[in-house]
Amino acid sequence: MSKKEQPYTSQLKGVAALLGESFNERESMATTPNTVAINLIKFPPSQPRRYFDEHKLEELSRSIQKLGILEPLLVRPLSGGDYELVAGERRYRAAIMAGLTEVPVVVRDMDDITTYQVRLVENLQREDLNPLEETEGILELFAIQMQITQQEVSSHLNRMRNVCDRNSELRHNVMSQRETKIVEELFASLGRMSWESFVKNRLPLINLPADVLEVLRSGQLEYTKARAIARVSDESTRKQLLEDAIAYNLSLSEIKRKIKGIETTVQSNSLSPINLASIKDRVDDTFQRFKKAKVWDDPKKKSKVEKLLSQLNELIQDDNQL
Repeated sequence: MSKKEQPYTSQLKGVAALLGESFNERESMATTPNTVAINLIKFPPSQPRRYFDEHKLEELSRSIQKLGILEPLLVRPLSGGDYELVAGERRYRAAIMAGLTEVPVVVRDMDDITTYQVRLVENLQREDLNPLEETEGILELFAIQMQITQQEVSSHLNRMRNVCDRNSELRHNVMSQRETKIVEELFASLGRMSWESFVKNRLPLINLPADVLEVLRSGQLEYTKARAIARVSDESTRKQLLEDAIAYNLSLSEIKRKIKGIETTVQSNSLSPINLASIKDRVDDTFQRFKKAKVWDDPKKKSKVEKLLSQLNELIQDDNQL
């Protein structure tokens, strides 16, 4: 049996594991997909997916023109004979580009919460998913399943990490909570990474500056490079570095060297006119007190004074030669 002839099950394997036996039972009842007019399929009010690579869409569109849609779209029925797209937005867009008027679908009756969870999980199964989309999708999924806000999800994940190495009552309390069990089960179902790796490497991404997030979300820059560039506090300097990193495909080591150069320049420029005036005042004050102290009466101190005067003379001579 070819993939085109197989029932619609492969794309949503993770959904059955995450949403329980009832969904698994419905999936096992899948039949041969129906074909419906593409103009009857409507987009939902909100979609988890935020960015599509136009080049890859064109490649998929050409494949669809030759072979058709091998993986049916998942939809749910609406009133009036229309359908709402649940999973398969990339295939839907590519089908329109290919000029298709009809597409294969599997129709499922699902409530709003189940539908949104399916969309999130289907989005998380993509091979071209970038780290920021993945992070945001996982947080959204946790928020739905735990029935708390995404900020509360982040706080709980950080608490898990903070207590994971402790042998104490606090660790027992946090790790035995219902939310912790959901976290462990969901990461096991997704099979992408451990929750510890997620908290350490991915969770910090949501706090990056807005300009860095925009580039990262569009897939133009790897998250390791984005996190390094985010260290640059000056917005205009950071923007220029982002543009250079993308335009010249800078490596992470090259980006770090540029950042080090920027930091060195910032430190050099920190000697503002106010700071220079302050240094001059300190020099004047030091020489006034030096004259009154008469340190040359002490042979040991006199020797040190002579060395300091020699060093000052060298500085003055060097400055005159410039």
